[in-house]
Amino acid sequence: MGQPQAAYRATLGRSFRLLGAFRREQADPESFYGLMARDTVAQLAAYTGLDGATVIDVGAGSGFFTRELTRAGARCAGVDVDAGEITAYGPPRGDCVVGSALRLPFGTGTADVCFSSNVLEHVPDPWQMADEMVRVTRPGGVVYLSFTNWLSPWGGHETSPWHYLGGHRAARRYERRHGRPPKNRYGTSLHPVSIGDTLAWARRRADVRVLDALPRYHPSWAKGVVRIPGLREVVTWNLVLVLRKTAP
Repeated sequence: MGQPQAAYRATLGRSFRLLGAFRREQADPESFYGLMARDTVAQLAAYTGLDGATVIDVGAGSGFFTRELTRAGARCAGVDVDAGEITAYGPPRGDCVVGSALRLPFGTGTADVCFSSNVLEHVPDPWQMADEMVRVTRPGGVVYLSFTNWLSPWGGHETSPWHYLGGHRAARRYERRHGRPPKNRYGTSLHPVSIGDTLAWARRRADVRVLDALPRYHPSWAKGVVRIPGLREVVTWNLVLVLRKTAP
C-alpha cells in the first residue's frame, strides 16, 4: 500500500468552488459529484496511502467516489442498498454489490480503508453502521466517515431550513409546496444525527483512535469549531471523522 500524500489544504477558495458546484447539483449532478469525489479522495489521501489499498465504499450510490478511489490506485468495492441507485448513471463504476450498511457483506478486517460519504444520516441505526465500518477495517487501517449533521442549515436536506421546526412538519410543508413528498423522508430515509453523539461514539470504542474531526466544506482555519459544543452543531454543516483502527 502506498504512503499518504502531502498534507491537504482546505482553502476558502475551495469552499466557494464547492458551494458553486452545489448550487448546480440538480441541473448537473455529474459535475457536482465528480468535483466532490476528487476533492474528498485528495483529502483522504492525506491520512493514508491509497495506491494498492483495499477500500470499501459504504453507500456507494452511483459510484462517483468508487471511481475516484479506483483512479487513485485503490482496489475499491462499493456497497449500496439500492440497486437502482447503483445503475442510475449507467453500469456500475468498479466492483459494486447490493447490501446493507447495517450488515456489510464483507469479512472482519478485510479493508485497509472503510469510507462513507453522506450516508450515516440516512440509516435508522447510525451507530450500527459505524460499528460495521470499524469491524471490516483491519487493525492499522483507516475509517473515513462523513455526514450532514441534523442541526446544520442543510440538516433537513431538501426540506431545509424548515427542519428546525421539526422533521415531520418540514416534510409536510415540502409536499404541500411541491406536490410530492421529499426524497429524504424524516424518520424513514433521513434521521437526526449530531456531532456530539458521533464524537461520543468514537470515544466509547477502545479499538479506534481519532485522527481528525473537522467541518468538511470549511477552510482549514475553521477546524476549531468542532471543539465547541452547541455551536458546532449549527455551523459545521457536515462532519468528517477520520479514525485509525488500533490492534485488538
